[in-house]
Amino acid sequence: MKKFFLLIILTSTLHVHSGYAQSKDPVVDNIVKEATENSQLEKLAHELMDVIGPRLVGSPQMMQAHEWAVAKYKGWNITAKNEKWGEWRGWERGVSHIDMIAPRVKSLEGMQLAWSPGTGGKPVTGDVIILPDVADSVALQKWLPSVKGKFVMISMNQPTGRPDYNWQEFATKESFEKMKKDRDAQTEAWTARMKKTGYTTRTLPPALEKAGAAGVVMSYWSKGFGANKIFGAYTKKVPTVDISLEDYGLLYRLAESGNTPKISVRADSKETGISQTFNTIGEIKGTEKPNEYVLLSAHFDSWDGGSGATDNGTGTIVMMEAMRILKKVYPNPKRTILVGHWGSEEQGLNGSRAFVEDHPEIVQNIQALFNQDNGTGRVVNLQGQGFVNSYDYLGRWLSHVPEAYKAGIETKFPGAPGGGGSDFASFVAAGAPAFSLSSLNWSYGTYTWHTNRDTYDKVVFDDVRTNAIIAAIMAYEASEDPAKTSRDKAILPANADGKPGTWPEQRKATRKGGLD
Repeated sequence: MKKFFLLIILTSTLHVHSGYAQSKDPVVDNIVKEATENSQLEKLAHELMDVIGPRLVGSPQMMQAHEWAVAKYKGWNITAKNEKWGEWRGWERGVSHIDMIAPRVKSLEGMQLAWSPGTGGKPVTGDVIILPDVADSVALQKWLPSVKGKFVMISMNQPTGRPDYNWQEFATKESFEKMKKDRDAQTEAWTARMKKTGYTTRTLPPALEKAGAAGVVMSYWSKGFGANKIFGAYTKKVPTVDISLEDYGLLYRLAESGNTPKISVRADSKETGISQTFNTIGEIKGTEKPNEYVLLSAHFDSWDGGSGATDNGTGTIVMMEAMRILKKVYPNPKRTILVGHWGSEEQGLNGSRAFVEDHPEIVQNIQALFNQDNGTGRVVNLQGQGFVNSYDYLGRWLSHVPEAYKAGIETKFPGAPGGGGSDFASFVAAGAPAFSLSSLNWSYGTYTWHTNRDTYDKVVFDDVRTNAIIAAIMAYEASEDPAKTSRDKAILPANADGKPGTWPEQRKATRKGGLD
């Protein structure tokens, strides 16, 4: 495992590392110069995250993003196209407005889930009740008729809205331990409550809908101040809304104490029929080995609780900026450099899996793929994904990245092949040397991964700029390398059952989503 450490000093104007020493390669120097003196990252981020916004598969915003990316590439004289790979349920988010109207008036923080039915252009009002602690599924069936015209809360009421790090800083040890013990007990009790109904979190909402509920109310806390996960709805006719921990707790306590709360929900979403799904592919044609490929990779879609800023707007703009820089300072690469902006990663790597299925001639001739997906932080980890000789070529290419930009990157060879998690895994399963440029955390899992807080303000542009430099230099080095990369696979350790480890299997893309 290699570790690189260097004190990095940033200027306040050009974002240049003042400790940067020119390399022996003018292309590398020009990549750094273009990235630091003419960065387009802030502009790209604003246009993608603020103007277009989140990019839920099947939504008009997803199509708008694909068209925007093609126009950007063409403006940089890079060939680009949108390549269809499937179809998805079309849905467009509208305004969500949720108000408590009794026992007092308060506007609540919340939103409908993706693919939730709307309310027909008018508010729907009803009392709020809590899923009861029934004896068994038979008792639940007897209770179900009572939900008619009511909003049903199906999430546990969290005992605290303070993340654990806040408790650790300010609480006594005894108080912190007591809170955790009480929370564990409540979590266990709520899990048992759900189990006794005979339903799961996926099957309960349709059952409530069928029984005549006005809507389903939930709260999926992400364990950070104000952060909730926002995923998809399972109802077909009535709205499913997620309400912030703070406001969900208010409704829960009122319902529990007998001060029955009443809410008004207006959700203006609409179904838009069958939507075509695409990958955006950009290309800088190779001059000497045009049928060998270096591939830059990032998924384009997002959930739509926020604006998809760090998942995966940052990975997207890193690869767009790297392509822009390469076209400007390295316009005639030895190998063809492609960029793939994949659709429907969030539903199972579908865009990249489809590309692997549809383009075996490219996959079998990939020199290297570099994928970026886990947040706004600078790259700190690069592992060999189980390719036994990856230490040779990755180490060689990384050695040409100036110390100021590779500082802190840890490498692990040969590593283990990733079976999922992001789009590089689609290519690894097909035997192609594909690698994840893994990022520093920046509280990604808690605050921005699939949450209502994944927005432009969370982007750390100095880190993103460093990542664009790394991606561009690694692509350049992979293109120039005289040798074709080895695909020899490491012998994997035995699994938990003592059986020999196996390489991940290539899986088919879901090409018709949400249409059943």
